[in-house]
Amino acid sequence: MAKRIFIWVGHPRSESLSAGLADAYQKAAEAAGAETRRMNLHDMDFDVDLTDGYHARKTLEPCLETWRENILWADHLAWFYPQWWGGMPAKMKGVLDRAFLPGFAMNYHEHDAFWDKLLTGRSADVFITADAPGWFDRLIYARPAGRQVERLVMKFSGIKPVRTFQFGTVKAAKPEKIRHWLDVAARRGTQIVRR
Repeated sequence: MAKRIFIWVGHPRSESLSAGLADAYQKAAEAAGAETRRMNLHDMDFDVDLTDGYHARKTLEPCLETWRENILWADHLAWFYPQWWGGMPAKMKGVLDRAFLPGFAMNYHEHDAFWDKLLTGRSADVFITADAPGWFDRLIYARPAGRQVERLVMKFSGIKPVRTFQFGTVKAAKPEKIRHWLDVAARRGTQIVRR
């Protein structure tokens, strides 16, 4: 059976390095035999507000329903986004706030502090771009964007293993460096299918 990969570009702009990395990954994965589905954050129209938290659920907009269907369909996720202020863009976080909810991603236990992980059986690749060099982000900030998505989103809901690739410094990257990053994404797209 072909590998089923859900690719999500979490950059709010239509043209970005995140989208270019996703293009390279998707093309290589499909060439290696994967089935892919893709969503781009800039195409998603929904209300990011979750004023009442988990106490009063809003009806999910069609794009959020489709996003959830794609996660359930996939056996592997590939997310591409920039690190902004130590985390993901606000609109991307809005998708998680609205759609990655109890009953879908996890179920909290009523009488203890634990939870059931509802998305087990899936793995993930995460590609983060940043203006800080990777060594600086690790040493000074302890990788906040990577830790957030790896531990508090993916593994929290049972998605593992998670492999994170972080590229920076983007603002000073020369064309040959960007080509190298695109090659890394393409190689990973091939590897994940053949593994």
